[in-house]
Amino acid sequence: MERNELDNLVQQFVVTTDAAQKEKLGHQIWDEALNSGIYPASINDLYMARGKNKCSGFTVPAMNLRALTYDLASAIFRSAKKINAGAFIFEIARSEMGYTDQKPLEYTTVCLAAAIREGFKGPVFIQGDHFQINAKKFKEDAKKEIEGLKKLIKESIEGGFLNIDIDSSTLVDLGNKDLAEEQRLNYEMCAEMTKYIRSLEPKGITISVGGEIGEVGTKNSTPEELGAFMKGYLAALPKGMTGISKVSVQTGTSHGGVVLPDGTIAKVKLDFDTLKTLSEVARKEYQMSGAVQHGASTLPEDAFHKFVAVETAEVHLATQFQNMIFESKNLPHELKEKMYSWVKENLKAEWKEGATEEQFIYSARKKVLGPFKKDLMSLSQAIRDKIGKELEEKFDFLFGQLNIKNTKDLVDKFIKPVKINKVIKSLDSKAEHFEGDD
Repeated sequence: MERNELDNLVQQFVVTTDAAQKEKLGHQIWDEALNSGIYPASINDLYMARGKNKCSGFTVPAMNLRALTYDLASAIFRSAKKINAGAFIFEIARSEMGYTDQKPLEYTTVCLAAAIREGFKGPVFIQGDHFQINAKKFKEDAKKEIEGLKKLIKESIEGGFLNIDIDSSTLVDLGNKDLAEEQRLNYEMCAEMTKYIRSLEPKGITISVGGEIGEVGTKNSTPEELGAFMKGYLAALPKGMTGISKVSVQTGTSHGGVVLPDGTIAKVKLDFDTLKTLSEVARKEYQMSGAVQHGASTLPEDAFHKFVAVETAEVHLATQFQNMIFESKNLPHELKEKMYSWVKENLKAEWKEGATEEQFIYSARKKVLGPFKKDLMSLSQAIRDKIGKELEEKFDFLFGQLNIKNTKDLVDKFIKPVKINKVIKSLDSKAEHFEGDD
């Protein structure tokens, strides 16, 4: 398929509201991907190999693409091909699906299309990030909240998400001095969701599941908390069932960063010693790949190489990519002004007392990405290519700092090729707005 033909196909696929048309276009993209040797995959076996000390020395970037997904994913594949990288993840959080209007199957399809566009071959890792339990809703009606999360998990697996991060850390009781009780609801829910995921796995695939012991923005995690969580979690799993491949921890960051009055981001002091210790415990005691760092994209550039130094398994990156789109010199000024006017008109209830306009817009502007998805995707391909090129430079930098050069060889070594059949459905409905923001 010619590049121009593919670009037009993806643009139509993203912007159309006709269900039959969307399904037809989605099938075309999947067929082209599978015929080209491109397919969704689980990174689990690579992570298990790392837990057994069969590989090390790199940190896998997991990237949330909230807007212009096709163009950013294309830039990622270009950056990866330059250095023979294969260990990188595309992800989207439960909350992001709502405010960016990207359902799982659409997200997967667009990422596969980007791989076709850039001539990338092999497995593509797509992940459900922060599949979170809302603590307030859980308290009000636990059964309903659990069923809602299971519905999301099922839809995501059917849409090609073969990597899922369960975040039940919202249920951690930090006021309880008994660590087992502090983590009890967390490990019980994580185990229940793991069992449910295993029941839905495509034949021949072990989905990579992540757990979380410390909600981002709270106190730093400890080895004792990890031990309490894992003891309860493993006991709750059926004998012989594969558990989580990694664990997310809190080390001092917050999602999106802390916004100062002038709209800039406050410097964050991240506790790399905690990250190193917890990664070591995760590998040595539980044969997992290590610890996962959330909320890292707005860190200073001189921080990223440290993730590799302390053997962090995975790092989640999101907000900075969104920021670069908003601040791009290639984003039409009139469109940006239109989006910001929408924020001030429709989200003024979120303007916190004492916050400057810059703080308010910075915090709220991500919520224009769904309402303006069609506007962004309808920009000329030339404009979108220029924005993609700006992001490509950022991906080049990050991939170098995280040392994923030649990880394509590791992926080929440890990831068994298993092509799954797609399930094209429900693409006509808008993404449900899921609570649990990141």
